[in-house]
Parts: sequence; C-alpha cells; structure tokens
Amino acid sequence: MAAATTALTGNNNLANEGTFLKLLVAQLQNQDPLQPQDGTQFVTQLAQFSGLEQNLAMRSDLDAIKTQVVGSANKTTTGGAITSA
Repeated sequence: MAAATTALTGNNNLANEGTFLKLLVAQLQNQDPLQPQDGTQFVTQLAQFSGLEQNLAMRSDLDAIKTQVVGSANKTTTGGAITSA
C-alpha cells in the first residue's frame, strides 16, 4: 500500500514522462533485430504513455483545486472575505 501511495503522491522517480520515454527508447534500441517487439505491445506502451500524460495533467489540476480550497478555508477561519475565482 505504501508503494501505491508513493506513486500517487509523485515521490516516485519512475512516475514521470522523461523516465518513461527513456525506458521505451532503451527497449527499442536493445531489442533483437531478428525478433522485433510485437506491434501490439508497442501500441500498448504508447497508450500507457498517453495515460501517464493524462494522469499528470489531472494531478496538476487537482493540486490547483486543492490550493484554492485550502486558501478559501484559511480565509474563512481567519475572518477574511471569500471571493469567487
């Protein structure tokens, strides 16, 4: 469970685009030319990369929402005026 939490919080160095691309390129460079990677596997990996990009964008959006919610909660508890964004 801790490993899953680490991956979700972004503390895992494997959870970024650069590392994924480096691994994919290394895999392509080191494959056996007489038995290249199955096209289906390659397409699956590209779909995983697309999913990774979407997850990173979603995490960024959720972080922005969290910041706004925490800021609004802080204004409420300190008596500040709440304004809509």
